[in-house]
Amino acid sequence: MAATTHTVSNQAPPLAGYDVYGTDRVLREGVERHLAAAAPELVGEVREELAELGRAAGSAQAQRWGAQANENPPELRTHDRYGNRIDEVEFHPAWHRLLGHAVGAGLTDAWGRPAGHLRRAAGFFVWSQAEAGHGCPVSMTHAAVPALRTDPELAAEWEPRLTSHAYEEGLRPAGRKAGALFGMGMTEKQGGSDVRANTTAAKPLDAAGEYLLTGHKWFCSAPMSDGFLVLAQASASSSSSSSSSSSSGTGGLTCFLVPRVLPDGTRNVFAIQRLKDKLGNRSNASAEVEFDGTWARRVGEEGRGVRTIIGMVAATRLDCVLGSAALMRQALTQAVHHAEHRSAFGARLIEQPLMRNVLADLALESEAATTLGLRLAAAYDAGTEQERAFLRIAVPAAKYWVTKRCTPMVAEALECLGGNGYVEESGLPRLLRESPLNSIWEGSGNVQALDVLRALQREPLALNALLQEVGQARGADHRLDSAIKGLLTELADLEGIEARARRVVERIALVLQGSLLVRWAPPEVADAFCASRLGGDWGAAFGTLPHSLHLGALVERARIAG
Repeated sequence: MAATTHTVSNQAPPLAGYDVYGTDRVLREGVERHLAAAAPELVGEVREELAELGRAAGSAQAQRWGAQANENPPELRTHDRYGNRIDEVEFHPAWHRLLGHAVGAGLTDAWGRPAGHLRRAAGFFVWSQAEAGHGCPVSMTHAAVPALRTDPELAAEWEPRLTSHAYEEGLRPAGRKAGALFGMGMTEKQGGSDVRANTTAAKPLDAAGEYLLTGHKWFCSAPMSDGFLVLAQASASSSSSSSSSSSSGTGGLTCFLVPRVLPDGTRNVFAIQRLKDKLGNRSNASAEVEFDGTWARRVGEEGRGVRTIIGMVAATRLDCVLGSAALMRQALTQAVHHAEHRSAFGARLIEQPLMRNVLADLALESEAATTLGLRLAAAYDAGTEQERAFLRIAVPAAKYWVTKRCTPMVAEALECLGGNGYVEESGLPRLLRESPLNSIWEGSGNVQALDVLRALQREPLALNALLQEVGQARGADHRLDSAIKGLLTELADLEGIEARARRVVERIALVLQGSLLVRWAPPEVADAFCASRLGGDWGAAFGTLPHSLHLGALVERARIAG
């Protein structure tokens, strides 16, 4: 074949060797805004920390790791060559490099550092754009801390391991490792999200706080981890207690810590039956696990398992928001980069009015998601009663809405690349397969919507905190004011409220995003959001913003630039 037919032209160059953090105006401005308000002395340190991580995330090396980890998914080894049960999961070396870099960057260390949640959230957002699958054990390990803190003795033993910046692969007693990872097992075949229907049984031993578990977990996250928080039904006849957390012996659904390897070096009973063959998230292992006389330590009080583990659930829900926002940002970055370099019909795509409308709409969705995620992380750092009440509604509402918006946005970004985006080498198919995950993980849309209703009905401080938050932007935009009024009308009508739960929570999320953008985003961004998402001047697909808006300014803000 003649060499002249292989001249490559009108193709975008590879998007590699860039700073994922430093070139993201929205993320950078948001981090520094919250730091300036809470810990201004940390601005320089955090900027340098995140820039280093951003350069690593945007490197060709990290992109290769991500591709390799997904092209070579984990494999289950149930037995060794002699027939002994080992239940080990083998990962490609690229997975370990990604996970090791995440741990080394402090992405499991938020609870004890100044501005720890904000800097960790921004880092999670940045590094997830290199590869999203390994974020599961990172998230689980980070989120286990508040549950363990219900038992000071367990927290003293395990928290230093979980927040360590050292990653060591392989199964050994956790006390002999420089750092440890955690997973979680809540759902079972017969119950799913209805965790109170769990049938795993916990039989107390003579030693205080120790039990043997028998049962199964339909979804167990990160089965190669060093320990797991699981739910099981304690016997009502139990009378065991420990010095660090009392138990009434009433039985019921209880939280337990299950180590993979016991202190004496023997393997705990943890039979991995199979790994899930998933739509996306291919690099990460999710398993079905059987317990049969599995040693466990109680965490918190008997019968209070949901209350004990709820701190972990809330923290992982925030990571679902951040993870989806990261996917949206990466998809947007790829779309804008392609449009900058690709020409059609006599002009670059980015200069053409209709493509500019599409890109501006995608940029608007991405900025709203990022801004909301950072606001929630900053609320964790503040730790006041007001902020805790705000998070009670804002986290499930954000989790519901941002994760729902991820899939259509990534699909639209893929379409911006046309056929180039549909082929595996572009990376967009991997993003698209990953995009529905966070809307399912830690409770699907209905679970989140009903959780918001519970907060509204049972926790008046939460509603007051939400209204005070959005009220800070009142009077700045008439469309936002009208949306707030409409939300209050919706909340005042209790008839059929459960059937309307999704509608109510969507409005809460949009009003919250609108209020944050009105306060903090450039005027053209706030104007576009209020006109489209709150004012109704928008179609049913991306790329239907009013043509009179400053669309070019929105696209320019989304470009990767220093």
